[in-house]
Amino acid sequence: MNDEEYKKILKKFHKLSDRHILAVETDMPYSDVLRVVALSDKIRKAGNELVGLMRKNYDQLLRTKRYRKLLKLYGDTEDKNKRKALAKQLSEMQISYNITWDYCRKSMIPIGKKYGIDAVFALTKAEDIWRGIEKCLYGDGGVIHFSKYGDLPCIRAKQINRGIPMSVKDNRLQFRISKNICGIQINDRFQQDEVDAVLSYLANSEMIDDKAAYTFAEDAYCIDTYRPCYATFVPKLIRGKYRLYLHLTIEGKAKPKYDKHGNPRHKYGNGMIGADIGTQTVAYTSDAEVGLKNLSERGDSIQASEKKERLLYRAMDRSRKATNPQNYNDDGTIKKGRKTWKYSNHYKRLKAKHSELCRINAVNRQLAINEDANHLRSLGDTFVTEPKNASRLMKRTKETTVNSKGKINKKKRFGKSIKNRCPSGFQSAVERKFKATGGTYIEVPNDYRASQYDHTADDYIKKKLSDRLYKLLDGTEVQRDWYSSFLLYCYDFRTGDIDKDKCNAEFERCYSKEKALITWIKANKIRILNSGIKVT
Repeated sequence: MNDEEYKKILKKFHKLSDRHILAVETDMPYSDVLRVVALSDKIRKAGNELVGLMRKNYDQLLRTKRYRKLLKLYGDTEDKNKRKALAKQLSEMQISYNITWDYCRKSMIPIGKKYGIDAVFALTKAEDIWRGIEKCLYGDGGVIHFSKYGDLPCIRAKQINRGIPMSVKDNRLQFRISKNICGIQINDRFQQDEVDAVLSYLANSEMIDDKAAYTFAEDAYCIDTYRPCYATFVPKLIRGKYRLYLHLTIEGKAKPKYDKHGNPRHKYGNGMIGADIGTQTVAYTSDAEVGLKNLSERGDSIQASEKKERLLYRAMDRSRKATNPQNYNDDGTIKKGRKTWKYSNHYKRLKAKHSELCRINAVNRQLAINEDANHLRSLGDTFVTEPKNASRLMKRTKETTVNSKGKINKKKRFGKSIKNRCPSGFQSAVERKFKATGGTYIEVPNDYRASQYDHTADDYIKKKLSDRLYKLLDGTEVQRDWYSSFLLYCYDFRTGDIDKDKCNAEFERCYSKEKALITWIKANKIRILNSGIKVT
């Protein structure tokens, strides 16, 4: 192949190949870290200025009756040619109201100069804002939000040789931002393996690129090159002190992890796994075991931390009301309109404690999610579950209902549970894990209705949401979440429906495991949320 064909193939390879991120802490002195934090705050302010400009244009576009009518027609029309004509009209209106990527990019140039930000950082921030605008235009986004004071956006340069250039000195990676140069702290074997792979690519970049291009051209396969794509600085406030982390985006799949004895850290199983993911719990059935556990939980500390988080927030609310009585109505609600707030030192200390506790809880949730995803991957290679619905469950009910005592029921639903347990985050992590390790991830169609089917009656029987333990037609009592996972375990690949023969063949074996599981939960006095299992 000639040079032009080679460049096209290599460009296509870079576009289609896998990527992963190596997150490590830098060894930058604290005085330089504060300068990076100041730069991050400048990027936040510049981004807010651009958000205000784009948001104003977007609001003006939404006010026009013609645009709203076109949107409705586009959603109601199924004919492809008509949809294409309507999409063209929508696009023309967006251009006339300056809601385009070109306008967003050009508007960021003077804003970036005003705040003294490097052009590559300003462009990257503009790209992030435009993605938010696109979500509002074409997705399920409602409005693009400003970044509040204290939020520290990452400092990213989408080119490895600009903004945050990388170099090698004494067989170590170095990164520069402005006049500050720093290295990275390597704390474990995985990080060392990743860095060694990057150094190997930098030493033989032309040879590895040639191999990647020829393999892609002949076999249509992407090899792992470990080419460093770009670097990102991520400042974080931890225990009242700023720390700077580097996120290095690398081409290819991540290196496998090993324990201290040199054995693979994670095992990959074979077989089917059916999982019912609720708002606070996950129930699963596999060839090896069945399970029912709370989501995002590592021991009992998470529930205590969640309670402490709520108490701190209530204390902050009391302090804020005491120092700003002019901003509240007699019934305790906040007055409408622009207000000036004063915060006492007591409030600031409470806010610092609350922020730190929220950070710790978020880290623990993420660790728990990763541990559960790795455990499920060790049980099988085919994961079957229902589609994600957490975002719909978070919405408040529209209908106003009255209970038996004549009081109006609350319209809140599962927002707090979803915030604390992250069911969608868990499901996304499982999907990534299975797809990245050669497994299969399947979401059944909405008419599968695993929670309503009874295999002993061969019929769909509607049940109340409050019925956590119920009896099948033959009198067998099952836990609802587990039984749903069992029916997902009995998924038929050919029809995309429940395999009734597998249900009859596998039920007794799996049911005996479920009874043993419930006995173990009761014996160890484990509180499974919304399970119906009473622990004395």
